[in-house]
Amino acid sequence: MNYAEAEEVVSACEAAGITLAVNQNMRYDHSVRAAKTLLENGTIGEPVFATVEMRGIPHWMDWHKDLGWLTLRIMSIHHLDTFRYWFGDPEGIYCSVRPDPRTNFPHSDGICTYILEYRNGLRCVGIDDTWTGPAKEGCPGEIYLKWRIEGLNGLAIGDIGWCKDPYTTPSTIRYAAKGQEQFQCPVWPESWFPDAFIGTMAQLLIALENGTEPAISGLDNLKTMALVEAAYLSAAQFRSIGLDTILSRSGAPLRL
Repeated sequence: MNYAEAEEVVSACEAAGITLAVNQNMRYDHSVRAAKTLLENGTIGEPVFATVEMRGIPHWMDWHKDLGWLTLRIMSIHHLDTFRYWFGDPEGIYCSVRPDPRTNFPHSDGICTYILEYRNGLRCVGIDDTWTGPAKEGCPGEIYLKWRIEGLNGLAIGDIGWCKDPYTTPSTIRYAAKGQEQFQCPVWPESWFPDAFIGTMAQLLIALENGTEPAISGLDNLKTMALVEAAYLSAAQFRSIGLDTILSRSGAPLRL
């Protein structure tokens, strides 16, 4: 539910010798994975500016209603973790939130916007809009989840298929580099739901077989949890919060 509880789980598993992996499944969405390849092989060059923009109406569950918080920990966490997967850990985050007019149980973070600040100048911007206009109240709507990475050598744009109604569809990517006359558009039949979960389970099984750290270990995920915690603190204090502000609160000897 929060960084402190996540840290406690990681410490308990380390003490017991239990391999702990986290189901951060957006990392295994096919377009997100393809974008990582483009970053690693230099196709689009050094990243300059990146965005994730969600205009979607989540199906909130009953268990959400008594928590007092909402989008940052339930939806935005996927996007924050994806930014970490693509680019590593930012220095800090600036976040601004407001309640979603449609959601009638107590919360502050219905609609969330945030900026991740990197030492090398890279900026990542997330917009998680759970209102999207009165799309359920008689107004035409436009529902989507898109991402974009602009590099010094090229551009990559993705459309995530999970929020397509009534069925999930394969995510897409189009990318181009200097000297190419048009976008390259590879396609695949799989979708984030349920196919990406093959990846999150496989990385745990590989870790168990080889005696190695999982690709999405509980230890690594603490930094994603810290980023979420920093977002809440930023929204409350109207300022940028360094990731170390959250991580340094711990007294446990974790290998961060």
